[in-house]
Amino acid sequence: MALPYLEAVLCFMTLNYIFETYLNIRQHRALKLPTLPKSLAKVISHEKFEQARAYSLDKSNFNFVREAITIVCDIVILYYKVLPWFWKKSGVLVTNVGLNAENEIIHTLAFLAGVMVWSQITDLPFSLYSTFVIEARHGFNKQTFWLFIWDMIKGILLSVVLAPPIVAAIIVIVQNGGPYLAIYLWGFMFALALLMMTIYPIMIAPLFNKFTPLPEGSLREKIEKLADSLKFPLKKLFVVDGSTRSSHSNAYMYGFFKNKRIVLYDTLIQQCSNDNEIVSVLAHELGHWKLNHTAYSFVAVQLLTFMQFGGYTLVRNSKDLFESFGFEDQPVIIGLIIFMHTIIPIQHLLSFCLNLVSRAFEFQVLSSIHLKFSVVTAFKHLVAYLILSQCPG
Repeated sequence: MALPYLEAVLCFMTLNYIFETYLNIRQHRALKLPTLPKSLAKVISHEKFEQARAYSLDKSNFNFVREAITIVCDIVILYYKVLPWFWKKSGVLVTNVGLNAENEIIHTLAFLAGVMVWSQITDLPFSLYSTFVIEARHGFNKQTFWLFIWDMIKGILLSVVLAPPIVAAIIVIVQNGGPYLAIYLWGFMFALALLMMTIYPIMIAPLFNKFTPLPEGSLREKIEKLADSLKFPLKKLFVVDGSTRSSHSNAYMYGFFKNKRIVLYDTLIQQCSNDNEIVSVLAHELGHWKLNHTAYSFVAVQLLTFMQFGGYTLVRNSKDLFESFGFEDQPVIIGLIIFMHTIIPIQHLLSFCLNLVSRAFEFQVLSSIHLKFSVVTAFKHLVAYLILSQCPG
């Protein structure tokens, strides 16, 4: 007797949606509280706090609608066997254009192309509303409609260029991996992650934003002094024109070994009242590096990825699993999609555990003596920045 894999997945998806909605409702209620902590009363004005609260409530309301529509669509697609129907149709399309539908790589690429088109169409209304209604209403959106479309086109073109070789490699590995399939898959994804971490800031990010060196001055001197005090191997310091799209602010670092780089959003420089606030934000990020949180997180992700591939190898030839979802054959990409649906409960349990670790990391950074700041001062600067980042510039 075949196990009801599909029914179990639908049940877990529904229960998870109910639980997540319950948590979101609790958070929504908390956002309605019109109180500002006394410790921040002299740091943040009541007006700014109200602006941040209004923005968060708007995003929360939008999230309720988006999540409800998403779960309904996902359940309908799985329950009514839309995926196997679309897999067959993509094979017919491949044949009609004169290609070999028996070639799994070609068939898979056609299937994924259709999925990408569907995803773009269904996600577009949400993206447009979020950008040009919610973000614009609160003074954050700075991009034009045509810049939005151009960014979307560039994203699609990148997918068209990058996805085929990656998908082809995964299929070949699965078809020829044998007993060491999990190791081969993990090794490929590990190498791919390192490659993307290397080329993204150098080749991909500049397609969307302009990066310029931070000019000489007191801010640069303070950042370099902080990096030196933490023995952070800072090689380059950039400012990115985030203001062309949004007034939200941010900062991040990247690079391997002794070749680290820091990127500041121009909006961060514009919105912070003094250099110390900017340096506090960077101190927090550098604190994660100093305490090896970035390395620990990367290792944890790699271990989880390896475990997932190990689980996949156990079920990839399960005929009952594929038939439960409506598939007569067992394509590689479909097997991966189905497997990711079947481990939803485990994924959310792991996500909960990772969130606990992440929170511990945050408190560890704030209390770390490695940071050359008073903990209270750093905390106030950071909270002030986080609240102000929810307000228009």
